[in-house]
Amino acid sequence: MSFMSSNTSAPATAPSVASGAASGAPDHSSRRWWTLSVVALAQLMVVLDSTVVNIALPAAQADLGFSDADRQWVITAYSLAFGSLLLLGGRLSDLMGRKRTFIIGLIGFAVASALGGAADTFGLLVGARALQGAFGALLAPTALAVLTTTFTIPKERARAFGVFGAIAGAGGAVGLLLGGVLTENFNWRWNLYINVFIAIIAVIGAMIFVVNAKRVGPRPKLDVPGTILVSAALFSLVYGFSNAESDGWDSPLTWGYLAASAILLVVFVLWQMRAKHPLLPLSIVLDRNRGAAYSSVLIAGAGMFGIFLFVTYYLQASLGYSPIQTGLSFLPMIAMLVLAAQLSTNIFVPRFGPKIMVPFGMALGAIGMVYLTHLGLDSTYAADVLPPLLILGFAMGSIMPASMQTATLGVDREFAGVASAMVNTSQQVGGSIGTALLNTLAATAAADYLAAHLPTTASVAAEAAVHSYAVAYWWGAGFFAFGAILSALLFKRRAHSALSSNHTPVATDAEPVLAH
Repeated sequence: MSFMSSNTSAPATAPSVASGAASGAPDHSSRRWWTLSVVALAQLMVVLDSTVVNIALPAAQADLGFSDADRQWVITAYSLAFGSLLLLGGRLSDLMGRKRTFIIGLIGFAVASALGGAADTFGLLVGARALQGAFGALLAPTALAVLTTTFTIPKERARAFGVFGAIAGAGGAVGLLLGGVLTENFNWRWNLYINVFIAIIAVIGAMIFVVNAKRVGPRPKLDVPGTILVSAALFSLVYGFSNAESDGWDSPLTWGYLAASAILLVVFVLWQMRAKHPLLPLSIVLDRNRGAAYSSVLIAGAGMFGIFLFVTYYLQASLGYSPIQTGLSFLPMIAMLVLAAQLSTNIFVPRFGPKIMVPFGMALGAIGMVYLTHLGLDSTYAADVLPPLLILGFAMGSIMPASMQTATLGVDREFAGVASAMVNTSQQVGGSIGTALLNTLAATAAADYLAAHLPTTASVAAEAAVHSYAVAYWWGAGFFAFGAILSALLFKRRAHSALSSNHTPVATDAEPVLAH
């Protein structure tokens, strides 16, 4: 499938826009950047929610009195609902209209957050987190689809995706900082209540600035069998990796769910080949550049997990940082990520393309991870922690915007939502894989270290923890190194031509007439 749609052409699109302006139709170019602000706010809310609750978990456990074994379900309930419903959420945005779906997602996420914040039992908290995940699965791909169909001029598209990619990469670190501030100065419930205020602002902005496209042609139908198959497959995949994290890789339940996921995915692909109204046309993912972009987002998601999780553990448990100090420690990384994202999308990607920039970012990520392996109990922030965080920030700023922009470029407007959902799905699956693998490897390394350094004292236990983090960093470096090789091989040499062309990519600009 090429970047250009075979059904429309650029010359045919331009007069429609021009005539709209000439006839006195409202000029939507002035509101595009306000639309970006609204979309970015919604994306930030979804992304930071994956980490902001982690900081609040110990306080919530003490307040509601649930066990250590049950604690994981506060996180798992969200990830299961979010990961399994992403493709459905993306497709619903194509069918229902993106403005309507976007607002429904915001309101639903706010209501679920309020329920979680007011929860007086463990069951209600877990149920609210699952509801958050469901509406997050509706909101996240819709936000990216709105961005994809709003910004069609290549230079503006590059700037917009630079901002969006920076938020996607930095939201987790923002969540750590915000979670620390709210937990220390208020209480754990405000880690959920904060979403209500963000959503209210975003809903108002969406009602004013986000526009709906007039539907062209008959209303498409939902692929119900495909939806059931892929939702069950993704649920099994995420649950399998979550179970591996809690019960280990020798658990029959872990391999049972992973095997079920593989079988369901195969059946889903076979069904998509013959479905009249496929949920996910295979041409979207089989396009070489988009496939490279999706795989890059997945690998980067798996590698990034090691940064947030194990550096957080290290700063708090090994160096004695408070939650707020830990969050502040990630701010330079966020600043570097934002800087790199803007440089990448405005200068480097148009000049070099994703075939150069994504492998370059992956290689930097591997270097940053290797740097982290040298951390010890006597390390200092300025000399030992800050440099690798800056390197990793620049790495993610080089990987995410280029990959996300390429992943949605050239997709027919009818499937912009589900194509956007594939980006979120890749990131979610990558995070699940990273969670399970790195946690298991780190736990095994710590146990082996303790067994080899008997008797166990406090200092030996502290050294074992640092050693386990180093093992996780080495594996994270391996993820990034593999991503560098894979992306260099998969991305086409001329992939950047569509990103830097002076002409609007037609498949993305398939809705020239916009109306409220």
